Amino acid sequence: MNIPENLQYTADHEWVRVDGNIMTLGITDFAQDALGDVVYAELPDVGATAVAGEAMCEVESTKSVSDIIAPVDGSVTKVNDALSDDPAVLNSDPYGAGWICEIELSDPSQLDELLDAAAYEALTAS
Repeated sequence: MNIPENLQYTADHEWVRVDGNIMTLGITDFAQDALGDVVYAELPDVGATAVAGEAMCEVESTKSVSDIIAPVDGSVTKVNDALSDDPAVLNSDPYGAGWICEIELSDPSQLDELLDAAAYEALTAS
């Protein structure tokens, strides 16, 4: 399983990459493997409010439908529209072209609650 060291993770199997006050969000390799073939991605709207701990969009696979949970409070500034045409990118490139959205952080201190790669690896091993 691929767990890049330069990202942070949630217990809900999402990854985040932070650049200044903007956070990019996606699902982890573990999540895409558990989901199976992703066939649909419902993306949040640009301008939507993200509330930490609440569902903000969902992905549907051949096995199930899973909510994507906002890891932080903020405002959605950009979505990966390419996923509408090719949601399978979430499986083939979850840490690259398979990003879901960008969120402008309201409270950067919430990032302190996220997991580093070692903690996420321990979570997925159990």
